[in-house]
Amino acid sequence: MMSKVARSDTKKSLGLEVNGPVFWSSIIILIISITLVLVFRKDAETFFSSAQQAVTSNMGWLFILSVNVFVVFCLYMAFGKFSHIRLGGKDAKPEFSTSSWFAMLFSAGMGIGLLFWSIAEPINHFQTPPLGEAGTPAAARQAMNFTFLHWGLHAWAIYALVGLSLAYFTYSRKLPLTIRSVFYPFLGERIHGRIGDVIDVLAVIATLFGLATSLGLGVKQVAAGLHHVFPGIASDIYTQVMLIAGITGIATISVVTGVDKGVRILSEWNVRIALVILLAVLFLGPTVFILGSYVQNTGSYIGNFMQLSFWNEAYSSGNWQGGWTVFYWAWWISWAPFVGIFIARVSKGRTIREFVLGVLIVPSLLSFLWMTVFGSTALREVLGGNDAVALAVADDVSTALFVFFEQLPFSTILSVIGIILVAGFFVTSSDSGSLVVDSLTSGGRADSPVGIRIFWALAEGAVAAVLLLGGGLQALQTAVILTGLPFALILLIMCYSLYRGLSEELEEENKLGKAQQRKNYQQLIAEMLAKRATKHEAKAAEQSKD
Repeated sequence: MMSKVARSDTKKSLGLEVNGPVFWSSIIILIISITLVLVFRKDAETFFSSAQQAVTSNMGWLFILSVNVFVVFCLYMAFGKFSHIRLGGKDAKPEFSTSSWFAMLFSAGMGIGLLFWSIAEPINHFQTPPLGEAGTPAAARQAMNFTFLHWGLHAWAIYALVGLSLAYFTYSRKLPLTIRSVFYPFLGERIHGRIGDVIDVLAVIATLFGLATSLGLGVKQVAAGLHHVFPGIASDIYTQVMLIAGITGIATISVVTGVDKGVRILSEWNVRIALVILLAVLFLGPTVFILGSYVQNTGSYIGNFMQLSFWNEAYSSGNWQGGWTVFYWAWWISWAPFVGIFIARVSKGRTIREFVLGVLIVPSLLSFLWMTVFGSTALREVLGGNDAVALAVADDVSTALFVFFEQLPFSTILSVIGIILVAGFFVTSSDSGSLVVDSLTSGGRADSPVGIRIFWALAEGAVAAVLLLGGGLQALQTAVILTGLPFALILLIMCYSLYRGLSEELEEENKLGKAQQRKNYQQLIAEMLAKRATKHEAKAAEQSKD
């Protein structure tokens, strides 16, 4: 049955308004991880390499199957019998305009990754394709197919599942805004005990390492961009750590102001700046080609959707997917608690159909447009004999975006805007992530103390810095894959739990509807009888006069 009263799992611990078991367990795991990486830096690199290989080789099929289940489930939610249900009740109204809602979705959900991989990924797939011959037009088409696969419906289905589940159980069932609340239909009040604590700790760790990956990629790109525009600034690990410290400081200021001010305003400005740079490349580059390739890329993705979605190298001895598709699915799953909670916080008042289609379709189409404008244009340059971008990708993927800008007019201005945009996405990812981790560790409170929010903002920066020190990009990728694996299983259970919860609501709704129908029917009969009695009385009165 539905929980009628909102409940928080906040319990004072050492004077702090937090859920003690989740807060302190997360900190202990975090400290142990950071210490091990710093003390055993050389061994850490070997461990990260071996662990990534083991997980992707043996469990890649599970990631691929799970993410396809999430896509099918989300589509059922949008077009099935639950689609009319409104998050927060039938009288709930959206708190944010549709444009602000999309801006926050896009900034939180993709952000840094789109900038980092928009050039590097298509070129990588073009140079080392999973199928066929490298360096051909067919390889270019295939490169865009796989890029769309990694940044399209599958990624956003993961976010939609978690966001929808949290929004429903928080606003409609009045439970805390934490991952544990999603499992109320079959765990009941036990979500407030040890089992719930374990679920939330897993969510915190997955979120921290998923965020650290994005922040690490972002700061590598900022450092590379600064070095490219201002050669006197080094792009080494020490510069990257200093940048993490500086940008984390800005994010800390933003996180103090909360969602309504800092996060919303920064997200909207990020989208405005992204739109400026997108239009600049669209009109300064081969405009007709870009528009044509966008149509073709989207059609090819739709036409090959099923084959791309389920392909998993079963008849190949290679492990191309380990570094790409499996990594992406694990990355999005690791980000799911963070993005899901954030989406839930800004989505009250929307119907399930509006929520799912809004989260799935619009951000996917925008991602496709972004990847086409940058990726397809870069592929065109390489196919035309200009190897500058391809060489940059092979040498250091962090520099690819800025070498790409060199092929266009006003390259320095574009590079500076690009650096500002990466930093802006870094800040919004960090501050919204801090709010989410804070919510998880404080029992679902939306108004936790400022000091706790600041602590988590600083902790995210520290994890990103340590992983960069302990093994760079491979360490970031491995951390994501290792934390994403157990959470993939939690998301599969989440599908069942949400279905069960919505079924209970629909059953109650049907009972109320039938009761209302009976009431209306009885009222109608009473009115008919009353009218008939009135007619009889009137007729009797006329007869008495006669």
